[in-house]
Amino acid sequence: MYDIAVAGAGVAGSYMAYRLASLGYKVAVLEEHEKIGEPVQCTGIIGAECFERFPFFDGTVLSTTSSAKLFSPSGKEIRLHRDSVQAYIINRAAFDLGLAEKAREQGAQYHLGNRVNNVVVLDDGVMLETEEQETFKAKTAVIATGFGTKIPQKLGLGSIDDIIIGAQVEVDIDGVNEIEVYFDQKLAPGFFAWLVPTSKHKALVGLFSRKNTARHLGDLLSTLFRQNKIASLEATPTYGGVPLRPLKRTYMERVLVVGDAAGQVKPTTGGGVYYGLLCAEIAAETLDQALSTNDFSERLFSGYEKAWRRKLGRELRIGHRARHLHERLANWQIDIIFSIIESTGVHESLLRSPELSFDWHGDAILKGLKYLGPWRRLFTFRGSLKIIQTG
Repeated sequence: MYDIAVAGAGVAGSYMAYRLASLGYKVAVLEEHEKIGEPVQCTGIIGAECFERFPFFDGTVLSTTSSAKLFSPSGKEIRLHRDSVQAYIINRAAFDLGLAEKAREQGAQYHLGNRVNNVVVLDDGVMLETEEQETFKAKTAVIATGFGTKIPQKLGLGSIDDIIIGAQVEVDIDGVNEIEVYFDQKLAPGFFAWLVPTSKHKALVGLFSRKNTARHLGDLLSTLFRQNKIASLEATPTYGGVPLRPLKRTYMERVLVVGDAAGQVKPTTGGGVYYGLLCAEIAAETLDQALSTNDFSERLFSGYEKAWRRKLGRELRIGHRARHLHERLANWQIDIIFSIIESTGVHESLLRSPELSFDWHGDAILKGLKYLGPWRRLFTFRGSLKIIQTG
């Protein structure tokens, strides 16, 4: 019997395996794919805070960035720049694989090509059942399979019904050297699109939407091609679901849910690496306590949820409400916001403010709303602004 069985070899799963195996526990990691890190469904932008807190990125950094250009529907441009590095663009597949190798070095055992489709809680442990008709028994289990798993729902922990679909392709570029973000309800309804250079001649282009994602991606590529920002329309896209809010409950006796599977994702950007690592750290501490005391009760495991919600709950609430407010904006309203920002220098004030952070958006959102002044009445939908401002 293993001490811990982890379903999923993504960032959260492998980090937990690394932490717990380094403490001497017997850890099994079950991964549905034959190759760790594939398929890649992430742009790989990591904030400086995450990069410094979790020292696992050596050899995976493709480039760094200290600036970005934001574009409104009519083409208004706002450039955000700081002198220091704000984010790192990494090779996400290489990072996932490298993190798994570090876990293996500590003794974690990886079982690839094993998709977990059920977790059974027993009196003396848990049993993980795979589609390949294999079973793995452990004292406790972690669900870190990424978004889309039905296991939490089977366990009575609920499901996430507020989701978006991301689509992304790698393209050839020439002359684009900064991240570009496009806010246009025709290209990416309710969300945004991006062009992220990963090298001098390569970039990732993608967007989020609730439906018709493939069509919107095609329109985006055609637009960028006409603007001579990309060299070709031929590309193979990858798609992935992103949760916009967390599970109502991420624990039960002997079981924790972590990362995208738990909905621990920034609703503003869809990024889940940093939040997943932070929550995996809390989960690892909870499991260490459980294993060292032989206490796998709901009472003890509830401490995990209380801890991660204290750290992330406010951010997720404000971000989720701001996201839904943005979904209701028309393109003319987005253009007005850009005009207000340009005329008042809001972006310059925020750049000088400690509230503006790559990974923590709540305070910046609240501060930004104050600058709208009398224009706020144009963006109030059934009290949404009031709800955001009260957090």
